[in-house]
This record gives sequence, C-alpha cells and structure tokens, in this order.
Amino acid sequence: MADYDAQPGRTTPAQADLSQAQLEADEIDLYTGLRGVAGLVAGARGVIDLLGDVAEFAAKAIPGVDGVGVALIQPNDHTPRIQTWSATAELVHDIDVIQYEELHEGPCITCMELKRAIVSGSLGSDGRWPRFGGRVARMAIHSALSLPLMVGDQVIGAINTYARARDAFGEHAVQLGTQFAGPAAVSVYNAQLLAGAQERTKHLQRALESRAVIDQAIGIIRSRSGVSAEVAFDRLTRLSQTENVKLHLVAERMVEEAVRRARARQSP
Repeated sequence: MADYDAQPGRTTPAQADLSQAQLEADEIDLYTGLRGVAGLVAGARGVIDLLGDVAEFAAKAIPGVDGVGVALIQPNDHTPRIQTWSATAELVHDIDVIQYEELHEGPCITCMELKRAIVSGSLGSDGRWPRFGGRVARMAIHSALSLPLMVGDQVIGAINTYARARDAFGEHAVQLGTQFAGPAAVSVYNAQLLAGAQERTKHLQRALESRAVIDQAIGIIRSRSGVSAEVAFDRLTRLSQTENVKLHLVAERMVEEAVRRARARQSP
C-alpha cells in the first residue's frame, strides 16, 4: 500500500479497480519515465531545461494527470520560498501562484512540511486548505497529488500533479508517482550541485582574471615610479575610490593604455 495522506473523509480509489491491461500499461509508462530521468545529462543543459524534462516524464509516469509542475525551494535571507520552475500546462502556473504567492496554503506546501505524498480527490470540499481548495475547484480542477522531492531527509522541492476529474489519483497513482519522485529528486539535486559548482568556477575564474590584471597594473606603476608593490597597490586603490570605479576596471584601463603607448612607440 502506498504511503500518503489522503483527503479526510473521502475514499481513495484502490489499485484493484484497474484492469490488468491498465496496470501493465501504467508500469510501462513508469518505466519510460524513469528511464528518461536516468538518462538526463545535467552537464549538457541548464537546470531549468532539466526540470522541464522531469515534468514531462512525470506526466507520462503518473496516470490521470492534466498538468504537472516541478517546484523547488529557493532559500533566501528570511524564509525559504517555493517557486514553480517548470510545468506541462498553464493551469499549473495559475494554481501555484494562488498556492505560493496569494494564499500560502495547498497540497504542495503540506507535502513539503510533512515530507509525505498528499492526495485530494475533491479540492472544493477538502478542509485542509479551505481557501485554496475553493479557488482551484472554481477553475474546474478537482484532484491533486503532490510528491515531495527528497534527498535523504532533505526536501528540495515537489512534483505537483492536477486533474480536472474527481478522485483522479488513487493508491496506484500514488505508488507510481512515489517510485518516480525518488530518482527524479536525485537528478534535480545533482543538477543543482553541478550548476552551483559551475557558477563558483566562473566566479573564481573571473576573480583570477581580475587579479592578473590588477597585478599587471601594479607592475606598470612600479616600473614608472620605482615604488614597492604595496605602495603601487595603494595608489591603484585610491584611484579606484576617487573615480568610484571598480578596482579591476581601473586596472584594465591602465593596462590597455600602457599597451596602446607601447604599440605607438613601435610604429614607424
């Protein structure tokens, strides 16, 4: 039996209601989705593109969906912010704006808090989110399944699926979704780690390049005035402060000017 929180007071359709042919077809769709997620190469594309693939694969792997979104937790200085980064249908963006930005309640938020799959078969009558459920039901969306993206004990986001039909997500759908969410979480997490490492590498490269230019400018000042490296760096710093221009830009300008003068002296 799938481990999830169902809508209180509402019976969730069981796997036994499905035909053997349907069960086999769903297993094939799950396998296709899992194979797709496993084949994602994070280094060849950005995180946003990868999340788009995860949403598309989830739509294939989980039966009954009309729209799938992948939301990630974005840390900031105060409280973490949840944001949908990819969706297979515009309705997902509309629903999640209501959930995250307007009402701050809904199945995704609950699934992240509880670290469990959350199911609703009739959002309009679901007492867990009285404001959210009514708003979304008036949009003709009645079922929701939210699956936390977990890496160890850490929640990094969620896969959110929505359907127009009532009771669209039974135990079978939850089971398939849970099987998909585990590998998907690992792919997303690895993509985030790689993107972070690449960004830090870019920052380091820029810092090294800036340092090299600054050292060249210090050398130019020393060659012209015979001062020590410390004094030359102090002069460069004061020039940066006086002109209110970043230090590496002042250094670049000085080096470029020195190069122009050297070329002019070499011209016949």
